[in-house]
Amino acid sequence: MFNEVYDVIVVGAGHAGSEAAAAAANMGSKTLLITMNLQNIAQMSCNPAMGGIAKGQIVREIDALGGYSGIVSDTSAIQFKMLNKSKGPAMWSPRVQSDRMRFAEDWRLLLENTPNLDFYQEMVSDLLIENHKVVGVKTSLGIEFKGKSVVLTNGTFLNGLIHIGDKNFGGGRAGERAATGITEQLVNLGFDSGRMKTGTPPRVDGRSLDYSKMVEQPGDENPQKFSFLDVTKPLTEQRSCHMTYTSPEVHDLLREGFDRSPMFNGRIQSLGPRYCPSIEDKINRFADKDRHQLFVEPEGWNTVEVYVNGFSTSLPEDVQFKALRSVAGFENVKFFRPGYAIEYDYFPPTQLQHTLETKLIEGLYFAGQINGTTGYEEAASQGLMAGINASLKIQEKDPFTLSRSEAYIGVLIDDLITKGTEEPYRMFTSRAEYRTLLRQDNADFRLTPKGYEIGLASEKRLKRMEEKQQASSDFVEFFRETSVKPEEINPILEANDSSLMKQSDKMFKIFARPNITIDDMRKVTSVNNYILDNDLDDEVIEQTEIQVKYSGYIEKEKNNADKLNRLENIKIPKDFDYSKLKSMSMEAREKLNKIQPVTISQASRISGVSPSDVSVLLVYMGR
Repeated sequence: MFNEVYDVIVVGAGHAGSEAAAAAANMGSKTLLITMNLQNIAQMSCNPAMGGIAKGQIVREIDALGGYSGIVSDTSAIQFKMLNKSKGPAMWSPRVQSDRMRFAEDWRLLLENTPNLDFYQEMVSDLLIENHKVVGVKTSLGIEFKGKSVVLTNGTFLNGLIHIGDKNFGGGRAGERAATGITEQLVNLGFDSGRMKTGTPPRVDGRSLDYSKMVEQPGDENPQKFSFLDVTKPLTEQRSCHMTYTSPEVHDLLREGFDRSPMFNGRIQSLGPRYCPSIEDKINRFADKDRHQLFVEPEGWNTVEVYVNGFSTSLPEDVQFKALRSVAGFENVKFFRPGYAIEYDYFPPTQLQHTLETKLIEGLYFAGQINGTTGYEEAASQGLMAGINASLKIQEKDPFTLSRSEAYIGVLIDDLITKGTEEPYRMFTSRAEYRTLLRQDNADFRLTPKGYEIGLASEKRLKRMEEKQQASSDFVEFFRETSVKPEEINPILEANDSSLMKQSDKMFKIFARPNITIDDMRKVTSVNNYILDNDLDDEVIEQTEIQVKYSGYIEKEKNNADKLNRLENIKIPKDFDYSKLKSMSMEAREKLNKIQPVTISQASRISGVSPSDVSVLLVYMGR
């Protein structure tokens, strides 16, 4: 292996690195995954869960393209919940509570069974660069690995600094050393870098908790799963989470340590995640609130270790302990380890192309927290796209990108490279203009054909998707073509306080009513017979219901997306000089010259570029 020239070298084996290595290897590229500790592949550094609002959509998109996160989330799940079921299907978001140890083990075993993939354990301290092109990496022991492309997925390890109260020490994660050398080299090569912060709560002994004082949070009665493949099965047994609350007494105890908090005494200068603040930040910013929710999450099937979600903190350990013992159910709590904050280097992602290849160094890709994002799912999706594009580049094939109307992954990457980020970026459904199109239930319809076309999604996956798509289309057509008589449907309508029918009509119109569900429609003999005769599964039935009830919204959003895509099709010449467009604002010229957007549509989304600036650009382009 030391004398080989790899197609793709992936540095770091977190969620981004694991997906990048799997994608590149599965696409036929000779791949090396090099990481500081092979025992910590795909480690869940923070909460033991995958998915959630918008994040669940991303995991399903990764799975639809042929990635592994969905499969591993299913095989290691201890609880499943579909969030936001009270809202429309565009907001439904799957989430699993995971067995932390099994998650990492399942990922490692999948990677070890992936052809074309080698492993090596050591810290990468240098990149090998020749003529603005990456040609390999160098380890801290001076060993050189040659590669045609390199994907950096360093997570929080680049010059990582851990803070607990007035103590701080170098580290990329609790018990693991920081990575050094790469930041300094990249800055010398002309890259801009910055610092970000994130935090994690204490881990506690579940045997020391009194769950009778908490609110139980069970999983769904009929749990689903993440992967569209049938290699995984829904859970038949689940573990409950629990919920408790802080109190004014807890807040007062925490405030006593604020003078020793690195957040408030100036030792931490960098910005943390706005939407996942530390407990001290919550108390400070939301002083009017006398309590905050804490979610008590088991770390696995058999371990007694518990994650205290909502109590992320960098306060001194004695303050953490004293305050947590005043929380209902935690009166006798025992710590496994205190919470801490970590500062680390990142590189503003406006320095990247849509493929996640850097603009400065050919063949060098960034994915995950190095790009300023937070969250396993955001990292994994970037790793997948970087691995795909590194492999395609080596194979001299067209790059693979996703638009904002095609995937949440497309929204994420476009936001990063077009707008940049000064605080840890987290995905939300509100960031997507076309979330009715980008639902978790149709990720396979949207993306599996694309994944198959690039050589990542298997033929089995494509065939399964096509069969499901055909079955749901046929069922929708059944509702469009089949009529129902008033005497059969009116008792169902009356039970749902829906206006009665006076004459026979197509069932599509009845089913489209907001208060009529598929369970109601199954009371119609012909509908129930159709389901039984065609052996329709829950996925097909759910997909049909969405297509019927939201057909108008979906069609309208498709039309809007088509209009935007016309601007996506207007390409801007590479290295276009915006400074000559004197009728454009100075700010717009500066931003456009810096980011170098690929299309008019991308240019229009850059902060500081106004509609009139876009008009000037369109005129100049002859449009």
